[in-house]
Amino acid sequence: MALPRVVVGITGASGMPYALDLLEALQGLAEVHLVLSQGAKRVLWEEMGLSPKDLYPLAHRVYKDADLGAPIASGSFPTRGMVVVPCSATTLAKVAWGLADTLLTRAAYVHLKEKRPLILVPRETPLPLPTLRAMVALAEAGAVVMPASPGFYHRPKEIKDLLGFLTQRILDHLGLPAHRAPRWGET
Repeated sequence: MALPRVVVGITGASGMPYALDLLEALQGLAEVHLVLSQGAKRVLWEEMGLSPKDLYPLAHRVYKDADLGAPIASGSFPTRGMVVVPCSATTLAKVAWGLADTLLTRAAYVHLKEKRPLILVPRETPLPLPTLRAMVALAEAGAVVMPASPGFYHRPKEIKDLLGFLTQRILDHLGLPAHRAPRWGET
């Protein structure tokens, strides 16, 4: 049986370890279609010392952000959903207001219009009013805005535990099996 397709978009916000943790968790669970913004490439290097090519083995297909003719730009290309992690405030605003000028923002737009799961993971703080309004617009349009703010009730001991908490929530929203952190009430 074929794996479900999941689109992963990575933008230039801080939080590349979240993206890497998700990509690793999706191995064997989904057919990953990956697109990185220009800003993502720089932040990936700044935060992790990685180039985009280092992520290619974690994806089934990688697209250039300028390729608006890629399959993920069309509603006829079925997916389980899309995750933008980390999601910059600029990307969040573009998606909220329907500005589909790159492949990443077009794919997100397609997920909204097709009523497929779209999960945006902003990491910025504090949140100014324009960003909060964009988040409300996205929620009203059917997207899930999931700020990168892990919980602590599972008593994390390492950064990996904090990343796993958020990755598990993302996988839950995609309907994929997730066992990355203890759940509330579990021993």
